[in-house]
Amino acid sequence: MTTVRRGAAALAAAAVLGTGFAPAALAAPSPSPSPSADLPAGLYGTGDPTYDGVWRQSLALLAQDTAGVTPADQAVAFLTGQQCADGAFAAYRPDPSAACDAKTKPDTNSSGAAAQALAALGGQDAAVAKTVGWLKSVQNDDGGWGFYPGDASDANSTSAVIGALAAAGEKPAEVTSKGGRSPYDSLLTFALPCSGDDGGAFEYQKGTPGFIADSTAAAVTAANGRGLVVPPATGTGGQDAECGSGADLADAARNGAAYLAGEMAGTGHLDTPPMPGAEDSDPAPDYGNTADAVVALSAQDVPRQAAKPLDWLKKNGASWAEQAGPAAWAQLVLAAHATGTDPRDFGGTDLVAGLNATGPAPKSGDASSQPEANGSEAAGEEAGDDDGGSLTTWWIVGVFFIAAVGVGFLFSGRRKNQG
Repeated sequence: MTTVRRGAAALAAAAVLGTGFAPAALAAPSPSPSPSADLPAGLYGTGDPTYDGVWRQSLALLAQDTAGVTPADQAVAFLTGQQCADGAFAAYRPDPSAACDAKTKPDTNSSGAAAQALAALGGQDAAVAKTVGWLKSVQNDDGGWGFYPGDASDANSTSAVIGALAAAGEKPAEVTSKGGRSPYDSLLTFALPCSGDDGGAFEYQKGTPGFIADSTAAAVTAANGRGLVVPPATGTGGQDAECGSGADLADAARNGAAYLAGEMAGTGHLDTPPMPGAEDSDPAPDYGNTADAVVALSAQDVPRQAAKPLDWLKKNGASWAEQAGPAAWAQLVLAAHATGTDPRDFGGTDLVAGLNATGPAPKSGDASSQPEANGSEAAGEEAGDDDGGSLTTWWIVGVFFIAAVGVGFLFSGRRKNQG
């Protein structure tokens, strides 16, 4: 959700490959990483926020809200202070007094997540309306959105904006481009037929390879009109999801849910493919996308198919979150929320306390004591992302993609909009 989200996830590519797919930060010059000692007040996590500051802050605030925790004023102030003059959000603005520009380029994923968080917290109607207005202004002709304005539409970014529109009280189906296309029209174009590879999944972009579990989880959730926060499944949706015709978006969402359920049926989790040439050729568990898939299956109202991955997360998720940071804790809280599970007893772990410990003490709810280094991350460690585990994981995924398509160029920085 999450994922682009989860997004989830923003694996944008136009500036690097001219095709619209690659880790977005590799597409443009990056500001210098910020030392942990210079982190702004109110920010969750101790890792460099250059590529995920707004995203991880938004997820943390959303997760706390679902758990009945009122965040510290400075945590909210950090997020509102990141907003650009036109209402958009960049991944991180080291100097909020400076205008957003090419070095702090606004993107739809950060903006979509921030709008959802501010809408949930309340009292931020003007800021939310401004962000939604900006998102509408950069809608593509096909009804969707790319990571940056002008990029080709992708499933993750379109899903992030659908979540923001829904959180702001808009009807996504009625938010149309000049050509009369809605976000749902765009989302359907990424749905794959049940026959062939990755049958029933949603691809990142039309005809473009990607981390397909990520785009599928995001799209299934958005197709059901949901964003990063999904209310508990009722189990009244009928039978388990099975792949069918995919004639419309409702069918495509069911197909996507069937794909996710099928991928997790054996082990209870999704996998991250190994990097080419790595000594260990076995895929690694993908904690972040597994959490997002649980949320997606709950949005599709097929809780039985979410049960096995939920149980796996209960057994294994806490150790991942301890290493990965605030967004990882938040993803687990949101998965617990979507399944009606107590986040304060998630396989014996208090997820809320774990999340709270990565930022300023909340005003109310569970004001956990603050460990050294602002939580479980050691100073200088990188915060986790919201889609594939950690920023390091996404760096590996980005390199894997570049190697796979045979593009030879040097990376000057890393980029992940979720952390």
